[in-house]
Formats: sequence, structure tokens, C-alpha cells
Amino acid sequence: MDLIQEMIVRAKADKQSIVLPEGTEERTLRAADRLIGDGVANITLLGNPDEVKAQAASYGLKNIDRATIIDPKNHAKKQAYIDLLVELRKSKGLTPEQAAKLVEDPLYLACLMIKAGDADGEVAGAMNATGNVLRPALQIIKTVPGISVVSGVFLMFTKTPQYGKNGLLLCADCAVTPNPTAAELAQIAVCTGNSARTFVGEEPRVAMLSFSTKGSAKHEMVDKVVEATRLARELDPTMLIDGELQADAALVPSVGASKAPGSEVAGRANVLVFPTLEVGNIAYKLVQRLGEAEAVGPVLQGMAAPVNDLSRGCSVDDIYKLVAITANQAIAAKKK
Repeated sequence: MDLIQEMIVRAKADKQSIVLPEGTEERTLRAADRLIGDGVANITLLGNPDEVKAQAASYGLKNIDRATIIDPKNHAKKQAYIDLLVELRKSKGLTPEQAAKLVEDPLYLACLMIKAGDADGEVAGAMNATGNVLRPALQIIKTVPGISVVSGVFLMFTKTPQYGKNGLLLCADCAVTPNPTAAELAQIAVCTGNSARTFVGEEPRVAMLSFSTKGSAKHEMVDKVVEATRLARELDPTMLIDGELQADAALVPSVGASKAPGSEVAGRANVLVFPTLEVGNIAYKLVQRLGEAEAVGPVLQGMAAPVNDLSRGCSVDDIYKLVAITANQAIAAKKK
């Protein structure tokens, strides 16, 4: 059983309520139909109920009637969500009139449902840009206490079983924060290590990547990674974190032993943390295309409750998997 199947089984055993704001989008509806049929999660679709049902019927979908369908413009809890949004944003001067308009936006409504405890997680982005998905999430759900930065991790299923866990590596940040500070990079490292614990079920060995290994090069970009490594170890002293390491020193045992003797991470890393988004995004796409790896994600980290962003080019299968991952994040968050 591969990791995604393991997460699907865990999701089925502890059903979470996942809201899909793009309730009339075809791929979303097809994924929802499969998710409901397989019993992976309790699904809420946002959209005009008549339109959602008509769309589902036109695609021949049989399970959408078992979803909860909420019309953002007209539902029983609308005023409660308006009041909640005003309370959350009163320091920013949000008026009830402004809040009344925002709660009709499915992306805002989804986040308010999570904040109010009416849903456990959200998956969106098939029709919306990342910024549009993240904006209400950061305003309403916000980040985990002690974490100020949101990042995106990819689960990279490679064809090189000698690396990571049978070829699986977690790579971050590949999606959100362009040029993190040392403090932010440290937070990204710890969040990604925790994602390894949540998804993979084994202790992370986190490599802080650079073009230098243990002082082999001198540059301010290297200094940032060195400082981030120090701060990350302070954030979570129980986590194995080492840097700065070049990619080969992080992954290849013989190179790790040569370049970073005595390191508990070098040559055995299962989590790779990139110094900037530019590096991370380029690296994962090269591995995906040239190495024919399967890239699952990005899974957003650092949010107080799971909100995940799809690529607008996503497939039905991508949505299905990301809902299962989101459910696993919700299960893990409740255990904490």
C-alpha cells in the first residue's frame, strides 16, 4: 500500500468535513462524487444548489446528493458568519456592510465555516489563483501560534528508492514565500518536519540546503541557511535538522560522510528545505519532469487549520488526493 492509499484509509477511518468552495467546477464535482462514493470525507460544496445539482446530473454523477450544498448568498448561518467576520476584522475597520458582501464569496465563507467549527478543512484553487485562496485564510484562520510564515510542501515520489523513504522526499518551500528570512526559513523547516511526521509517520531528517556544505563556501546566502539551521533547532530540539548541506551531501551516504562527517542527517535526509522559493520551485519541477517523479501538492503548512491550494491545471485525481491529505492534516491537528 503506497502512502496516498494509507492516507485515504486513515481518512476513511476518521471522517473529516472538507469544504470545496468551487462547487460548480467540473473537476471539483467529479472529485467530490468519488470522495463521497469512497467514503473518504464528508463533503460540503459551496454554490447555488440548483446549479450544483444540474451540473452534477449533466456529468452523470450519482453521489452529489449526499454532499452538503450551501448557497453562499442564502443560508441559515449567514448572519452568524457576518458577525464572526466583523469581530475578526474589527481592528482593520471592517463594517457589517462590507462583511455581508465578503461572506457571499465562497472562499471567505469556507474559511468562516472552518473558524466556526462547521468544517475541518478546505481545498480550493481549481478556478482561483493562490493569492485569492490564501487571502481569506490568512485573515480568518491565521497561522499556528509561534509560526508567522505559510509555506508549500511537495511530496515527491521519485524513482530512486535509495533516497528518502523508498524514494519519497518532502520538499519545501516550493510554492509560497519568495525569499524567507533566516527566522522564516527555520519555521518552514520545522513545519516540513512536522508534515513528515503527519504524512509519512516517521521521524524527519531535515536538510537545510545550500550551495555550500559546512563552510565550503562563504557568502551571505550561506550565512542565512546556517542561521536558519540554528534557529530551527531551537524551535524544535527533538527534530534532526542539519545544514548547510549541498543536495548530494544531504542525500548520498558516501558524499554525506565525506563532506559532513558525524552528521545524523547528511546522506540520510528525507526532508529537503530550500533557501528560497526560486530554488525550490525550479528544483521540484526539474525532478518532476526530468526524473519522472510524481509531485503531490503543494500542501500548505503553517495554517492554524488545513487550507490547501490546487493548481488551476489540476486533475480530478489531484483534487481527490489533496482532500485525503487535508483530512489527514485535520486528524493530526485534532490530536495535538
